[in-house]
Amino acid sequence: MTQAAAPPKKPISPRSIVGWVVLALILVFFTVFAVIPAWDILAAVMPTVIVQGLILGFVIAIIALGYTMVYGVLQLINFAHSEVFATGAVVGFEAFTILQNSPINAYLKLFIALLSAMTVCGLLNMLIERVAYRPLRGASNKLVPLISAIGVSFLLQDLLRLFEEVNRKLFNLSYNLPPEFTQSVTVGSVSVQSKEIMLVVVAIVMLIALNYLVNFTKLGKAIRAVAQDRQTAGLMGINANQMIQLTFLIGGALGGVAGVLYGMQYGTVNAYVGILPGIKSFTAAVLGGIGSIPGAVLGGLVLGLLEQFIGSVLSLVGSVLPADNPLKFLEAIKAEYKDIGAFIVLIIILIFKPAGLLGRATTEKV
Repeated sequence: MTQAAAPPKKPISPRSIVGWVVLALILVFFTVFAVIPAWDILAAVMPTVIVQGLILGFVIAIIALGYTMVYGVLQLINFAHSEVFATGAVVGFEAFTILQNSPINAYLKLFIALLSAMTVCGLLNMLIERVAYRPLRGASNKLVPLISAIGVSFLLQDLLRLFEEVNRKLFNLSYNLPPEFTQSVTVGSVSVQSKEIMLVVVAIVMLIALNYLVNFTKLGKAIRAVAQDRQTAGLMGINANQMIQLTFLIGGALGGVAGVLYGMQYGTVNAYVGILPGIKSFTAAVLGGIGSIPGAVLGGLVLGLLEQFIGSVLSLVGSVLPADNPLKFLEAIKAEYKDIGAFIVLIIILIFKPAGLLGRATTEKV
């Protein structure tokens, strides 16, 4: 009686090898990190780092929602969204400047600025879809709409720069905020300004409203139907073009809100202010799972917290270590390196979960 041949061993995938190496490096890092004399310093700075990371994360999350909504419906990366965000920042500057000497309430000024940015950016995004994307929707080459999006991005940058050059003769625009927004509030060991509290409140309200619209209304159901199967949705009486326009309207409005909040938080904006936040927000959408609304929010918060931790904590920890400690090199990691660290973490996460934190792996039917 012959013995059955043993089944062939499953080869070890390169992803598994990389994953185990990364896990080992993380364990070594935290093992050495656990014995360093910096816990008192960390306890003092971590509350501020967490608060500032959440503030940044909410801004990134709102911008990321514009990317993820358009991708969820059209499978298109709207790279012009970063310039829609920049337009919102400029509109917010104009609104606060015009209302600077007005006797109306400061919070009413904020409401007017937000409403103006939402309206302008929402309509602008609809115009972009109608002129630059819809004629190319049936293109056999998927790169054609992508190139169109990049072209619209450059066009909007130059138009914004031209507008402010003619209107204000300025390149950098500094927000004129009411004094009520710069008052500090101390909670425990953390000091935050009232504008930062309003930023988080407005961001949370917008996220809750969007979640309700998409998941609990007929319009949201229609948008999800078009995202799932555009042709079948059309046979069921849903106007796909209207739903796509509505998606661009909502995405643009969110970008406008994020632009105003960004300008309030960081003070100075210009025609090119959307480039880096746009890249980070697209990264957050991919990190959370492109096409997933909760994923965009989670990705934005994770990225914001990572940036603050890498830019603030690591160099502080490295500065108190003895010269012979293997983690002394952390002292050289200043705030300007926070972007590199955040993207390294993104790569590591996507190695283990390519679809993102909340994304689902899908297969294309042919």
